[in-house]
Amino acid sequence: MATLGSGDLNEAVKTPVDIEEEEWLAVNTIDFFKTTNMLYGSISEFCTDETCPCMNAGDIVYFWVDPPKIKKPVKVTAPQYINNLMNSIEDKINDTSLFPEDDREKFPKKFHKEVKNIFRRMFRVYAHIYTTHFEEVQKLGEEAHLNTAFKHYSLFCIEFNFLSKEEFEPIATEMIKILGEDYRPLIEKKKKERKKSFKLSKIFKKKKDE
Repeated sequence: MATLGSGDLNEAVKTPVDIEEEEWLAVNTIDFFKTTNMLYGSISEFCTDETCPCMNAGDIVYFWVDPPKIKKPVKVTAPQYINNLMNSIEDKINDTSLFPEDDREKFPKKFHKEVKNIFRRMFRVYAHIYTTHFEEVQKLGEEAHLNTAFKHYSLFCIEFNFLSKEEFEPIATEMIKILGEDYRPLIEKKKKERKKSFKLSKIFKKKKDE
């Protein structure tokens, strides 16, 4: 799949030796949030309550939950889900107790958990775009831009172990095409793993929350 010339992204995702890991995660969380928001914005006119009545990636449906405001998972349209998600992430980024502005302040103990959850949820935006709106992306001439941004994002997630193979599954094929065959063992479940999860597949296909 087409990508833009973007240097060695494998090295670009690694924490520099002169930067604390928390600081590296914070800076990249903000950058990936802005990029993901911009990419979705480019196809948002095609993603409406009518065209996308649920937030899905193929036959997997993601339900919205945002404790303590929304404790029970609720089904919402894709644009509603993504709008809720982007607002939620922005609120977290602007929370100085979670993302300190002063270099002298320490990151909270829950920082890694919160960042991991942000990346897990942002993945769903890419999954929805690739499974539902990729034709529109191609017509707009944005395929290489999307693929390059997603490649960078995916390598970052793999570097910090933010997502599981189960979460990659909806667009595992696209990920392997973009990242290369060397990444197949990190992305795709083995046959034995697929057999073990077969009994739970109906549950996972119907509902994903958090």
